[in-house]
Amino acid sequence: MSQDTPCIAVCMIDPTTKLCFGCGRTLPEIARWGGMSRDERLAVMDGLASRMNDAGLPAMARKRG
Repeated sequence: MSQDTPCIAVCMIDPTTKLCFGCGRTLPEIARWGGMSRDERLAVMDGLASRMNDAGLPAMARKRG
């Protein structure tokens, strides 16, 4: 099974937006990640760049596993 992930090992949560500075996910998303279907993970990942942009957080390099 593929472990598609946006994680880039920069695991810090922005206190204002509650988003991870590295990947843009919320803590609940990170906690559920392993239990999500691949389609759910891909759907979250598809929105991360705009989520980070909307929150005013810097875009970091993204990877897909």
